[in-house]
Amino acid sequence: MDERTVQDIIKATHWPRVMAAAALAMLAVFLFVLTISAIKGISYIGTGISPTDTIQVEGEGQVVAVPDTATFSVTLQNTASDVQTAQTKTTTQANAVVNYLVGQGVASSSIQTTDYEINPQYSYSQAACPDVANGSGAVVYCPPGRQTLTGYQVSETLSVQVTDTSKAGTLLAGVGSLGAQSVSGLSFTVSNQDALMEQAQQKAIAEAQTKAQALAKSLGVRIVGVVSFNENNNTGIVEPMAFATNASVGAASAPAPEIQTGQNVIKDDVTVTYEIQ
Repeated sequence: MDERTVQDIIKATHWPRVMAAAALAMLAVFLFVLTISAIKGISYIGTGISPTDTIQVEGEGQVVAVPDTATFSVTLQNTASDVQTAQTKTTTQANAVVNYLVGQGVASSSIQTTDYEINPQYSYSQAACPDVANGSGAVVYCPPGRQTLTGYQVSETLSVQVTDTSKAGTLLAGVGSLGAQSVSGLSFTVSNQDALMEQAQQKAIAEAQTKAQALAKSLGVRIVGVVSFNENNNTGIVEPMAFATNASVGAASAPAPEIQTGQNVIKDDVTVTYEIQ
């Protein structure tokens, strides 16, 4: 057997071995990747399931502030036999109220017409029923009543926002002397409401965290994280003493009421659920 024949035999037996080794290497890589994926899948099992070991606490935050804005409504109302006359009277009074308020330092942008109505006015009369004293026993029907148009009522309501609460009493008396039919809806608010609410929220959360830490220590567990959070914010007024009336206030000599703004209490209540171990 010559040398060439020997080399051919070696080549013929070598390549299958190389191919087999390559196939085994690829299989090993495939199995490695599959194993890694399986491990990742195992580590993902249970994710998203709500923890069963939890504690729930509540916290309350409160901020007290003196109101710096007053809001009230003024209604001018007049009745006349025709619409134009009633409108003229009401408009004249409304313009006088607006001019007075602006002259007292109220911004024109803080005065808004919130309602304007024209309503017909009627009188009702009931016709007399026929005399049924004749004893005939017949059924007698009374004629219907009569409705008569007597005129028109025109009313305009202005909403007024005052940023100087110390002037509120003087302004209420002033608009009354100008013929306002009613002054009502006096309320007091705080301009920086959002900032105060954030302060109340931070206090509520801090209180909830303190309670949770104390409870966890007592139970001999540790807090892992927050599971859920809910809040209920609200604003209350402590002992408000506000002037508001729906009666006629047209007397020019009426003294200015002493307006007590009281104080606004901004509250935030939170409920926090913590996971523990």
